[in-house]
Amino acid sequence: MDICVDFDGTCTTHEFPRVGKDIGAVPVLKELVAKGHRLILFTMRSDNKEGSYLTDAVDWFKENEIPLFGINRNPEQTWTTSPKAYGQCYIDDCALGAPLLYNPELSHAPYIDWSVVRSFLLSKNL
Repeated sequence: MDICVDFDGTCTTHEFPRVGKDIGAVPVLKELVAKGHRLILFTMRSDNKEGSYLTDAVDWFKENEIPLFGINRNPEQTWTTSPKAYGQCYIDDCALGAPLLYNPELSHAPYIDWSVVRSFLLSKNL
């Protein structure tokens, strides 16, 4: 399965333009890859004259030894010219019904609760 994963508020706390703090995504993402799923980074971050914001996110995956199948696109998507990345599953803190935590001492905004995400994925045999 191809899984599109947001970055800020999903893999880390919201700290843009910096990379946020750990919120428990690493072991779950590594588990998904170990089970044969392919991850597509699906983020609003981009590199521009002000900073290498997308590169910072990609580097986070490299530093955590989590391989990416694609970055803001599915490399096998040949049947459409749509810029939207295609996946069978999307993990995003802005998704309707996404399990969120809020700890004002850790972040100024809610972020994904990876223990709930992991339980859900396991219940679906993912």
